[in-house]
Amino acid sequence: MSELKYCQGPDCHTYYTKDRLRGPKGNKTYQTRRRSSFYYLGGNACSTRCQDDWFQKYGTMAINHFGRINEPKHLTEDNAWHKQYDWRNNTLGTDNRYYYFVNSVTKEQRPLTEAQYNDSNYTLNTGE
Repeated sequence: MSELKYCQGPDCHTYYTKDRLRGPKGNKTYQTRRRSSFYYLGGNACSTRCQDDWFQKYGTMAINHFGRINEPKHLTEDNAWHKQYDWRNNTLGTDNRYYYFVNSVTKEQRPLTEAQYNDSNYTLNTGE
């Protein structure tokens, strides 16, 4: 059985919905949602409203902690390589995936094996 976790929205308990209302008759309170999985804030918030509340309260601190961008990033020919795949028909009429690197700037394509495609460390990017 999966472990239940709480929504990390700082104001989740203040929203009036039936599923947040808990407790015995005559002593009911609104509580933070508790579920086995969430879909927002990387699996930590129960709704976009709670996700937005979290970001309004903690977003600036998170960006400062993990690294604020102070200069623009540039996409060049050296760092524009990314992996893609396409379905192709072979001569026998069966479907095969065609794996390749494509350069977003020059549109150049280079073939890959399936193992290279699945290797998250394999890249052609040489620049920033």
